[in-house]
Amino acid sequence: MADQYGAAGYDAHANESQSPQKMSIGEYCRTRVSTLKPPMHKAPNPFKLLAMLNGKQWLFFLVAFVAWTWDAFDFFTVSLTVSDLAEEFDKTTTDITWGITLVLMLRSVGSIIFGLAADRYGRKWPFIVNNILFIILELGTGFCQTYKQFLACRALFGIAMGGLYGNAAATALEDCPEEARGLMSGILQQGYAFGYLLATAFARGLVNTTSHGWRPLFWFGAGPPVLIIIFRLCLPETDAYKARVLVRNERGNIGATFIAEGKVALREHWLLLIYLVLLMAGFNFMSHGSQDLYPTMLKNQYNFSANAVTVIQVVANLGAMTGGTLVGYCSQIFGRRFSIIVISILGGALLYPYTYTSSSAIIAAAFFEQFCVQGAWGVIPIHLMELSPGSFRTFVVGTAYQLGNLVSSASSTIEAELGEDFPLPPKGKTARFEYGKVICIFMGCVYVYVIILTFVGPEYLKRSFDVQHDSDLAAAAGHDTIEKSMKKMRGNGGVENESTEEVDAGLEKGTARNTD
Repeated sequence: MADQYGAAGYDAHANESQSPQKMSIGEYCRTRVSTLKPPMHKAPNPFKLLAMLNGKQWLFFLVAFVAWTWDAFDFFTVSLTVSDLAEEFDKTTTDITWGITLVLMLRSVGSIIFGLAADRYGRKWPFIVNNILFIILELGTGFCQTYKQFLACRALFGIAMGGLYGNAAATALEDCPEEARGLMSGILQQGYAFGYLLATAFARGLVNTTSHGWRPLFWFGAGPPVLIIIFRLCLPETDAYKARVLVRNERGNIGATFIAEGKVALREHWLLLIYLVLLMAGFNFMSHGSQDLYPTMLKNQYNFSANAVTVIQVVANLGAMTGGTLVGYCSQIFGRRFSIIVISILGGALLYPYTYTSSSAIIAAAFFEQFCVQGAWGVIPIHLMELSPGSFRTFVVGTAYQLGNLVSSASSTIEAELGEDFPLPPKGKTARFEYGKVICIFMGCVYVYVIILTFVGPEYLKRSFDVQHDSDLAAAAGHDTIEKSMKKMRGNGGVENESTEEVDAGLEKGTARNTD
């Protein structure tokens, strides 16, 4: 893999010594401690980093952030109405959590389908199709009359949701200036916490405030994707994707080049892909294990009122948004792995007050625990982007994330079932369980797992996303092809001057050649 483009597509700033392709197993293991040493890059002014993005880059980031926010909103509509759904369909809490589990299990199917489509045909239209499906299936959930209908809608919803994360990350960060990546990654990931915050607030305002019970929350959830679709329709493809299409078209056969890139990526990076799935399994256990049954714990075990639960959830998500943004920013200074490990250790230390405080002081514990959970997550979008093969960035980021979701899909069900082994005195006819103990033990194990996986894994800090630094594309299309396409782009004033119509024409031309 060593060539003029560097191992694994590094640029001049990336630490090539960490590349597994250039090391023996023994050498790689010996460098796990030394490579954790923070690079201590100069801490830039975050406001200057934000100012580095031009207007188009901000629009790409905003549409991705809003879509990711609403993805989280739609997911948590079930988590926040578990008790109401159980009553509606005459099922137990454990039965209803299968609606959460099915979404997590099937999101990997969507990530594969939409990820490959986005890497082959562009970020724009798979993104739009995702949101169309959100509208249909969120409305469908709101009209479900039976438990089987509910499970069917959530299963299909999982497929639709699975395709968004990788596309959103690529759309937001592909063209982002390198110095601002850590900060923008942290902000992007907090779309998840912001969506949770919005879902909590709207659940309080829409659930059981009309004769329709829980249904208005799902009906409302189908509305904003219409605006997101309109927003995305007004934007072109990213410059990074345009450049990749032009290289493929220069070779004369887009489809064949895409397949060749896939073969190179699988041959060179198969072990890395497995690692990313295992890492994301830990991160998904971290988020779902700390959040999904937390409202149920507050109400069922500690008897907090609905208003108190709402306040705690809002404060927790403010902590999450703060932590994700701050730790994402710090990862550009101290490194991705070091930042994840330190914040995970801190999160583990806060588990006891997070789950065993029965007074109003739990608000502070919730703020700081979610600061840590989403702080670690704030590093993930750019960490995955930097580790992923350039030709399959959307597919790898999305599929690693969603396969990790698949592995962790039963987390809420596991916690609910384990909680039933620790019964508490019932409150009237309502059974009560010690969910706090289960969440505390479960999350302790998850933190240890994430710390170990992060420690043994690689880090490609400041990796270039340009096609001229992509060794996989060079192996598939050839260095000469890349140079020719770069010269043409420079002659036209840069890739930003390549219109969407020109890229589309290249795609059509390549497709026609594929059928000859």
